[in-house]
Amino acid sequence: MDRGNGVDAIFLDFAKAFDKVPHRRLLIIVEQHGIGGKLAAWIEAWLAGRKQRVCVEGTASGWELVLSGIPQGSVLGPLLFITFISDLDLSIINTILKFADDTKVFGSILTDSDRIALQTDLDKLCRWAEK
Repeated sequence: MDRGNGVDAIFLDFAKAFDKVPHRRLLIIVEQHGIGGKLAAWIEAWLAGRKQRVCVEGTASGWELVLSGIPQGSVLGPLLFITFISDLDLSIINTILKFADDTKVFGSILTDSDRIALQTDLDKLCRWAEK
């Protein structure tokens, strides 16, 4: 934009992303980032043993263990989610910004190869999300 060129921006919001993070996979990623010992054990304990149930018109289901999801409304939640998606931008060519479950990808499209590069980045992000 500073050079007078237009910039294409794509705003992504992973729907219910915090709810879908598998605890086991998250803990593996936390360990891969060099977090271990008492801190890793504390994170695991913070995630473990959570239960939920559904209530509809005064009738409640039984309690079920929650095996995925990062509790929202906490300071730790967004940090753990950022850790979980840390590899999202590994092979992205254009500029990418991440915060919690919001991601922005943008680049200047001056040539057809710029357009193809941005589309390739979007395809990579889709494959990452499916994986």
